[in-house]
Amino acid sequence: MFTKAFWKATAERAIRTFAQSLAAVLTAGATNLLDVDWKAALATAGMATLLSILMAVGSAGVGRPGPGLTETTGTDVPAKHVA
Repeated sequence: MFTKAFWKATAERAIRTFAQSLAAVLTAGATNLLDVDWKAALATAGMATLLSILMAVGSAGVGRPGPGLTETTGTDVPAKHVA
C-alpha cells in the first residue's frame, strides 16, 4: 500500500470509476446535457470514486500480492480441453 505502483494503479481505477459513474448518471437520466443537475452528477461520481479508493486501500493487504482482488497477473492460464 505504500508503493508508488499501488497508488498509480489506484489512481487509474479511481479515474476510470469516476468516468464510468458520471456516464451512468448522465445516461440514466436520459436528459439533455443542458438540463443535467451537474452538481448532483459530479457528487455521485465523486462518491463512487471515493469508494473505489477506499476499496483499494482496504483490500491492499488481502491475499497474495497482485494488481487487485479481481484482476489477474497473466499467470492464471485455464486448462486446455482435450477433444
